[in-house]
Amino acid sequence: MMNLMLMGSGIMVISILMLVIVSLISKKSFIDREKSSPFECGFDPKSSARLPFSLHFFMIAIIFLIFDVEITLLLPLIISLEASNPFNYFIVMMIFILTLLIGLFHEWNQGALNWTS
Repeated sequence: MMNLMLMGSGIMVISILMLVIVSLISKKSFIDREKSSPFECGFDPKSSARLPFSLHFFMIAIIFLIFDVEITLLLPLIISLEASNPFNYFIVMMIFILTLLIGLFHEWNQGALNWTS
């Protein structure tokens, strides 16, 4: 039993050592200005690549992701209807949907859903 533990720890040490060596060998040590700059069909960039973007677009994308994840959590609840108590199922579904509606109402009141403002 002790031999297996020593062999396992030896294999682990060798694996970690190999990962460190490969990581050190594979890194590139030079920085090329052309590769670091944004590419625009071989021409020098006409403006900065770090332009600000619309915060409204970002907020709509985040809201979509949040509600999309909530929908994916809602689907298994529908499938589990047969195996659960109907009263408990109804309470869980109402709390879940109420949470979604409160979140939507809050975002609406904060103006995150108004694209033109």
